[in-house]
Amino acid sequence: REMAKESVFRDLLKILMSASSKIEQAYKDSCELVDLDTCLLLIAECFRCLRNACVQCAKNQHIMRSMGLISTSVHLIKLLHGIQVKEELLLTALRCSLQFLGNIAAGNGDSQNSIWKCAFPDLFLTCLTYSDEKIVAYCCMVLFTCLNSEKVGELLNPGNLTVALHVLKVYKEQLESEWSFLIVTDHLLKCPELVKALYAKLSNQERVTLLELMMTKVSEKIPVASEEINVFMRHADFLASCFQEKCEAVLKLTSAADAEVEEALVTIRLLDVLCEMTSNSGQLEHLQALPGLLETAIDTLRLTHLAGKQAVNIFTATHAMTGQEEISHPAVGFKSHLIRLIGNLCYKNKENQDKV
Repeated sequence: REMAKESVFRDLLKILMSASSKIEQAYKDSCELVDLDTCLLLIAECFRCLRNACVQCAKNQHIMRSMGLISTSVHLIKLLHGIQVKEELLLTALRCSLQFLGNIAAGNGDSQNSIWKCAFPDLFLTCLTYSDEKIVAYCCMVLFTCLNSEKVGELLNPGNLTVALHVLKVYKEQLESEWSFLIVTDHLLKCPELVKALYAKLSNQERVTLLELMMTKVSEKIPVASEEINVFMRHADFLASCFQEKCEAVLKLTSAADAEVEEALVTIRLLDVLCEMTSNSGQLEHLQALPGLLETAIDTLRLTHLAGKQAVNIFTATHAMTGQEEISHPAVGFKSHLIRLIGNLCYKNKENQDKV
Protein backbone atom coordinates (compact mmCIF):
# COMPACT_ATOMS: atom_id res chain seq x y z
CA ARG A 1 0.00 0.00 0.00
CA GLU A 2 2.72 2.46 1.00
CA MET A 3 4.77 1.60 -2.09
CA ALA A 4 1.94 1.89 -4.64
CA LYS A 5 2.93 4.19 -7.48
CA GLU A 6 0.73 6.95 -8.88
CA SER A 7 0.62 5.11 -12.23
CA VAL A 8 -1.40 2.29 -10.59
CA PHE A 9 -4.15 4.74 -9.62
CA ARG A 10 -4.02 6.35 -13.08
CA ASP A 11 -4.67 2.94 -14.65
CA LEU A 12 -7.63 2.32 -12.32
CA LEU A 13 -9.00 5.79 -13.10
CA LYS A 14 -8.79 5.03 -16.84
CA ILE A 15 -10.71 1.76 -16.36
CA LEU A 16 -13.44 3.52 -14.35
CA MET A 17 -13.76 6.33 -16.90
CA SER A 18 -13.95 3.82 -19.74
CA ALA A 19 -16.66 1.87 -17.83
CA SER A 20 -18.58 5.13 -17.29
CA SER A 21 -18.58 6.00 -20.98
CA LYS A 22 -19.69 2.44 -21.88
CA ILE A 23 -22.66 2.68 -19.53
CA GLU A 24 -23.52 6.19 -20.80
CA GLN A 25 -23.31 4.94 -24.39
CA ALA A 26 -25.66 2.11 -23.56
CA TYR A 27 -28.17 4.62 -22.17
CA LYS A 28 -27.97 6.76 -25.30
CA ASP A 29 -28.40 3.85 -27.68
CA SER A 30 -30.91 2.26 -25.30
CA CYS A 31 -29.38 -1.06 -26.25
CA GLU A 32 -28.54 -3.84 -23.86
CA LEU A 33 -24.88 -3.85 -22.89
CA VAL A 34 -23.65 -7.24 -23.97
CA ASP A 35 -20.78 -7.16 -21.51
CA LEU A 36 -22.56 -5.42 -18.62
CA ASP A 37 -21.54 -8.23 -16.28
CA THR A 38 -17.86 -7.89 -17.16
CA CYS A 39 -18.14 -4.13 -16.83
CA LEU A 40 -19.69 -4.38 -13.33
CA LEU A 41 -17.14 -6.97 -12.26
CA LEU A 42 -14.30 -4.72 -13.38
CA ILE A 43 -15.79 -1.67 -11.60
CA ALA A 44 -16.13 -3.65 -8.35
CA GLU A 45 -12.51 -4.86 -8.56
CA CYS A 46 -11.21 -1.33 -9.23
CA PHE A 47 -13.08 0.03 -6.21
CA ARG A 48 -11.80 -2.85 -4.06
CA CYS A 49 -8.20 -1.90 -4.97
CA LEU A 50 -8.85 1.80 -4.34
CA ARG A 51 -10.71 1.11 -1.10
CA ASN A 52 -7.85 -1.00 0.27
CA ALA A 53 -5.18 1.46 -0.89
CA CYS A 54 -6.77 4.26 1.20
CA VAL A 55 -6.63 2.57 4.58
CA GLN A 56 -4.56 4.73 6.96
CA CYS A 57 -2.60 6.10 4.03
CA ALA A 58 -2.91 9.87 3.64
CA LYS A 59 -0.43 9.84 0.71
CA ASN A 60 -2.67 7.60 -1.42
CA GLN A 61 -5.80 9.51 -0.37
CA HIS A 62 -4.16 12.73 -1.54
CA ILE A 63 -2.98 11.27 -4.88
CA MET A 64 -6.42 9.83 -5.66
CA ARG A 65 -8.22 13.04 -4.75
CA SER A 66 -5.91 15.25 -6.80
CA MET A 67 -6.34 13.10 -9.92
CA GLY A 68 -10.15 13.42 -9.71
CA LEU A 69 -11.06 9.93 -8.50
CA ILE A 70 -13.70 11.26 -6.12
CA SER A 71 -15.76 13.10 -8.76
CA THR A 72 -15.34 10.16 -11.21
CA SER A 73 -16.58 7.75 -8.52
CA VAL A 74 -19.59 9.88 -7.58
CA HIS A 75 -20.52 10.21 -11.25
CA LEU A 76 -20.21 6.43 -11.71
CA ILE A 77 -22.32 5.69 -8.61
CA LYS A 78 -25.10 7.87 -10.06
CA LEU A 79 -24.85 5.96 -13.36
CA LEU A 80 -24.91 2.59 -11.58
CA HIS A 81 -28.00 3.66 -9.67
CA GLY A 82 -29.74 4.28 -12.98
CA ILE A 83 -29.18 0.72 -14.18
CA GLN A 84 -32.45 -1.07 -13.75
CA VAL A 85 -31.10 -4.59 -13.15
CA LYS A 86 -30.99 -5.49 -9.48
CA GLU A 87 -28.42 -8.22 -9.66
CA GLU A 88 -25.66 -9.19 -7.29
CA LEU A 89 -22.88 -7.80 -9.53
CA LEU A 90 -24.47 -4.34 -9.54
CA LEU A 91 -24.96 -4.39 -5.77
CA THR A 92 -21.33 -5.41 -5.24
CA ALA A 93 -20.09 -2.59 -7.49
CA LEU A 94 -22.22 -0.04 -5.60
CA ARG A 95 -21.17 -1.35 -2.18
CA CYS A 96 -17.45 -1.25 -3.06
CA SER A 97 -17.75 2.27 -4.51
CA LEU A 98 -19.33 3.60 -1.29
CA GLN A 99 -16.73 1.81 0.83
CA PHE A 100 -14.05 3.54 -1.24
CA LEU A 101 -15.63 6.96 -0.56
CA GLY A 102 -15.81 6.12 3.16
CA ASN A 103 -12.14 5.10 3.23
CA ILE A 104 -10.79 8.04 1.22
CA ALA A 105 -12.70 10.37 3.58
CA ALA A 106 -11.55 8.70 6.82
CA GLY A 107 -9.39 11.10 8.79
CA ASN A 108 -8.97 13.37 5.77
CA GLY A 109 -10.70 16.76 5.85
CA ASP A 110 -9.85 17.63 2.22
CA SER A 111 -11.39 14.40 0.94
CA GLN A 112 -14.46 14.93 3.13
CA ASN A 113 -14.97 18.41 1.66
CA SER A 114 -14.43 17.10 -1.85
CA ILE A 115 -17.03 14.33 -1.42
CA TRP A 116 -19.47 16.81 0.13
CA LYS A 117 -19.06 19.13 -2.84
CA CYS A 118 -19.66 16.36 -5.40
CA ALA A 119 -22.20 14.18 -3.59
CA PHE A 120 -24.37 16.32 -1.31
CA PRO A 121 -27.34 16.03 -1.22
CA ASP A 122 -28.14 13.97 -4.37
CA LEU A 123 -25.99 10.91 -3.76
CA PHE A 124 -27.11 10.62 -0.13
CA LEU A 125 -30.79 11.03 -1.04
CA THR A 126 -30.37 8.26 -3.64
CA CYS A 127 -28.40 5.75 -1.57
CA LEU A 128 -30.20 6.24 1.78
CA THR A 129 -33.42 5.01 0.18
CA TYR A 130 -31.84 2.07 -1.67
CA SER A 131 -33.41 -1.37 -1.24
CA ASP A 132 -30.11 -2.98 -0.19
CA GLU A 133 -29.28 -2.70 3.54
CA LYS A 134 -25.51 -2.75 3.02
CA ILE A 135 -25.64 0.10 0.50
CA VAL A 136 -27.72 2.13 2.98
CA ALA A 137 -25.25 1.33 5.82
CA TYR A 138 -22.19 2.28 3.73
CA CYS A 139 -23.93 5.48 2.65
CA CYS A 140 -24.51 6.33 6.33
CA MET A 141 -20.82 5.63 6.98
CA VAL A 142 -19.80 8.13 4.25
CA LEU A 143 -22.27 10.72 5.55
CA PHE A 144 -21.10 10.30 9.16
CA THR A 145 -17.44 10.61 8.12
CA CYS A 146 -18.06 13.81 6.13
CA LEU A 147 -20.28 15.62 8.65
CA ASN A 148 -19.12 18.42 10.92
CA SER A 149 -20.95 21.28 12.69
CA GLU A 150 -20.84 23.51 9.60
CA LYS A 151 -22.22 20.81 7.30
CA VAL A 152 -24.95 19.91 9.81
CA GLY A 153 -26.11 23.53 9.40
CA GLU A 154 -26.56 22.89 5.65
CA LEU A 155 -29.08 20.15 6.47
CA LEU A 156 -31.44 22.91 7.60
CA ASN A 157 -32.06 24.03 4.00
CA PRO A 158 -35.54 22.81 3.01
CA GLY A 159 -34.29 20.52 0.21
CA ASN A 160 -31.55 19.06 2.40
CA LEU A 161 -33.71 18.37 5.46
CA THR A 162 -34.87 15.22 3.65
CA VAL A 163 -31.38 13.73 4.11
CA ALA A 164 -31.77 13.99 7.91
CA LEU A 165 -35.32 12.58 7.70
CA HIS A 166 -34.03 9.58 5.71
CA VAL A 167 -31.30 8.93 8.31
CA LEU A 168 -33.94 8.77 11.03
CA LYS A 169 -36.07 6.40 8.94
CA VAL A 170 -33.01 4.19 8.38
CA TYR A 171 -32.41 4.04 12.14
CA LYS A 172 -36.06 3.22 12.79
CA GLU A 173 -36.20 0.46 10.18
CA GLN A 174 -32.71 -1.02 10.63
CA LEU A 175 -31.99 -0.81 14.33
CA GLU A 176 -28.65 -2.55 13.95
CA SER A 177 -27.36 0.27 11.74
CA GLU A 178 -24.73 1.82 14.00
CA TRP A 179 -23.85 4.58 11.53
CA SER A 180 -27.37 6.08 11.44
CA PHE A 181 -27.42 6.02 15.26
CA LEU A 182 -24.08 7.87 15.38
CA ILE A 183 -25.18 10.46 12.79
CA VAL A 184 -28.16 11.38 14.99
CA THR A 185 -26.44 11.28 18.41
CA ASP A 186 -23.06 12.75 17.42
CA HIS A 187 -24.18 15.32 14.84
CA LEU A 188 -27.89 16.05 14.42
CA LEU A 189 -28.66 16.36 18.15
CA LYS A 190 -25.96 19.02 18.44
CA CYS A 191 -28.09 21.39 16.39
CA PRO A 192 -31.29 22.41 18.25
CA GLU A 193 -32.69 24.25 15.17
CA LEU A 194 -32.35 21.07 13.14
CA VAL A 195 -34.07 18.96 15.81
CA LYS A 196 -36.95 21.47 15.84
CA ALA A 197 -37.27 21.44 12.04
CA LEU A 198 -37.08 17.63 11.95
CA TYR A 199 -39.63 17.19 14.73
CA ALA A 200 -42.17 19.26 12.80
CA LYS A 201 -41.86 16.95 9.77
CA LEU A 202 -41.96 13.61 11.57
CA SER A 203 -44.86 11.23 12.08
CA ASN A 204 -45.76 10.41 15.70
CA GLN A 205 -43.94 7.05 15.48
CA GLU A 206 -40.80 8.78 14.20
CA ARG A 207 -41.05 11.38 16.95
CA VAL A 208 -40.99 8.57 19.50
CA THR A 209 -37.82 7.23 17.81
CA LEU A 210 -36.15 10.67 17.91
CA LEU A 211 -37.10 11.14 21.58
CA GLU A 212 -35.69 7.71 22.43
CA LEU A 213 -32.39 8.72 20.79
CA MET A 214 -32.44 11.97 22.78
CA MET A 215 -33.05 9.91 25.92
CA THR A 216 -29.90 7.87 25.14
CA LYS A 217 -27.89 11.07 24.79
CA VAL A 218 -29.33 12.75 27.90
CA SER A 219 -28.75 9.59 30.01
CA GLU A 220 -25.01 9.48 29.23
CA LYS A 221 -23.15 9.80 32.49
CA ILE A 222 -20.14 11.59 31.04
CA PRO A 223 -19.07 15.16 31.82
CA VAL A 224 -20.24 17.56 29.12
CA ALA A 225 -18.67 20.79 27.92
CA SER A 226 -20.42 24.09 28.66
CA GLU A 227 -21.23 24.41 24.95
CA GLU A 228 -23.09 21.08 25.09
CA ILE A 229 -24.97 22.11 28.25
CA ASN A 230 -26.19 25.13 26.30
CA VAL A 231 -27.44 22.83 23.50
CA PHE A 232 -29.26 20.65 26.05
CA MET A 233 -30.92 23.71 27.57
CA ARG A 234 -32.29 24.68 24.18
CA HIS A 235 -33.54 21.12 23.71
CA ALA A 236 -35.14 21.33 27.16
CA ASP A 237 -37.00 24.54 26.22
CA PHE A 238 -38.33 22.93 23.06
CA LEU A 239 -39.33 19.60 24.67
CA ALA A 240 -41.00 21.37 27.60
CA SER A 241 -43.08 23.49 25.19
CA CYS A 242 -44.06 20.33 23.22
CA PHE A 243 -45.05 18.59 26.46
CA GLN A 244 -47.10 21.57 27.63
CA GLU A 245 -48.87 21.69 24.29
CA LYS A 246 -49.61 17.96 24.02
CA CYS A 247 -49.85 16.69 27.62
CA GLU A 248 -53.61 16.12 27.52
CA ALA A 249 -53.16 13.65 24.63
CA VAL A 250 -52.41 11.03 27.29
CA LEU A 251 -55.98 11.24 28.55
CA LYS A 252 -57.10 9.77 25.21
CA LEU A 253 -55.61 6.46 26.39
CA THR A 254 -58.73 5.89 28.48
CA SER A 255 -60.52 4.97 25.23
CA ALA A 256 -58.14 5.59 22.38
CA ALA A 257 -58.08 4.90 18.69
CA ASP A 258 -54.70 3.86 17.21
CA ALA A 259 -53.76 7.33 15.92
CA GLU A 260 -54.45 8.80 19.35
CA VAL A 261 -52.38 6.08 21.05
CA GLU A 262 -49.41 7.16 18.92
CA GLU A 263 -49.91 10.80 19.88
CA ALA A 264 -50.12 9.79 23.55
CA LEU A 265 -46.91 7.76 23.19
CA VAL A 266 -45.10 10.91 22.06
CA THR A 267 -46.27 12.70 25.24
CA ILE A 268 -45.14 9.76 27.39
CA ARG A 269 -41.66 9.86 25.78
CA LEU A 270 -41.50 13.65 26.19
CA LEU A 271 -42.15 13.18 29.91
CA ASP A 272 -39.46 10.47 30.13
CA VAL A 273 -36.84 12.79 28.60
CA LEU A 274 -37.88 15.72 30.84
CA CYS A 275 -37.62 13.45 33.92
CA GLU A 276 -34.11 12.47 32.84
CA MET A 277 -33.13 16.09 32.12
CA THR A 278 -34.36 17.27 35.52
CA SER A 279 -32.31 14.48 37.15
CA ASN A 280 -29.20 16.15 35.75
CA SER A 281 -27.84 19.02 37.82
CA GLY A 282 -26.58 20.78 34.66
CA GLN A 283 -30.10 21.29 33.31
CA LEU A 284 -32.18 21.23 36.50
CA GLU A 285 -32.13 24.94 37.44
CA HIS A 286 -32.95 25.96 33.88
CA LEU A 287 -35.99 23.65 33.79
CA GLN A 288 -37.11 24.67 37.29
CA ALA A 289 -37.35 28.27 36.05
CA LEU A 290 -39.35 27.48 32.90
CA PRO A 291 -42.74 29.19 33.07
CA GLY A 292 -45.69 26.82 33.21
CA LEU A 293 -43.87 23.44 33.23
CA LEU A 294 -44.54 22.70 36.91
CA GLU A 295 -48.18 23.85 36.61
CA THR A 296 -48.67 21.65 33.54
CA ALA A 297 -47.26 18.60 35.34
CA ILE A 298 -49.57 19.15 38.34
CA ASP A 299 -52.64 19.78 36.17
CA THR A 300 -51.93 16.65 34.11
CA LEU A 301 -51.50 14.57 37.28
CA ARG A 302 -54.81 15.91 38.58
CA LEU A 303 -56.58 15.14 35.28
CA THR A 304 -55.18 11.61 34.93
CA HIS A 305 -56.11 10.85 38.53
CA LEU A 306 -59.62 12.16 37.89
CA ALA A 307 -59.90 10.11 34.67
CA GLY A 308 -58.96 7.00 36.65
CA LYS A 309 -61.72 7.68 39.21
CA GLN A 310 -64.45 8.26 36.65
CA ALA A 311 -64.22 4.80 35.10
CA VAL A 312 -62.00 1.74 35.31
CA ASN A 313 -59.13 2.42 32.90
CA ILE A 314 -55.36 2.49 32.73
CA PHE A 315 -55.24 5.43 35.19
CA THR A 316 -57.39 3.80 37.89
CA ALA A 317 -55.35 3.44 41.05
CA THR A 318 -56.82 0.07 42.12
CA HIS A 319 -56.67 -1.23 38.55
CA ALA A 320 -55.99 -4.99 38.68
CA MET A 321 -53.25 -6.07 36.31
CA THR A 322 -54.43 -8.94 34.19
CA GLY A 323 -52.30 -10.41 31.47
CA GLN A 324 -48.99 -9.32 29.99
CA GLU A 325 -50.56 -6.76 27.64
CA GLU A 326 -51.61 -4.41 30.41
CA ILE A 327 -48.34 -4.72 32.31
CA SER A 328 -46.51 -3.52 29.21
CA HIS A 329 -49.05 -0.76 28.53
CA PRO A 330 -47.12 2.45 27.79
CA ALA A 331 -49.17 4.51 30.25
CA VAL A 332 -48.22 2.30 33.20
CA GLY A 333 -46.03 4.51 35.33
CA PHE A 334 -47.13 7.74 33.66
CA LYS A 335 -48.48 9.16 36.93
CA SER A 336 -45.35 8.12 38.84
CA HIS A 337 -43.22 9.85 36.17
CA LEU A 338 -45.31 13.01 36.57
CA ILE A 339 -44.66 12.85 40.32
CA ARG A 340 -40.95 12.31 39.63
CA LEU A 341 -40.90 15.41 37.39
CA ILE A 342 -42.77 17.49 40.01
CA GLY A 343 -40.34 16.27 42.70
CA ASN A 344 -37.32 17.14 40.58
CA LEU A 345 -38.69 20.61 39.78
CA CYS A 346 -39.11 21.21 43.54
CA TYR A 347 -35.63 19.96 44.50
CA LYS A 348 -33.92 22.70 46.56
CA ASN A 349 -36.28 25.24 45.01
CA LYS A 350 -38.45 26.98 47.60
CA GLU A 351 -40.51 28.93 45.04
CA ASN A 352 -41.66 25.73 43.31
CA GLN A 353 -42.19 23.95 46.64
CA ASP A 354 -44.52 26.76 47.73
CA LYS A 355 -46.43 26.56 44.43
CA VAL A 356 -47.05 22.83 44.92
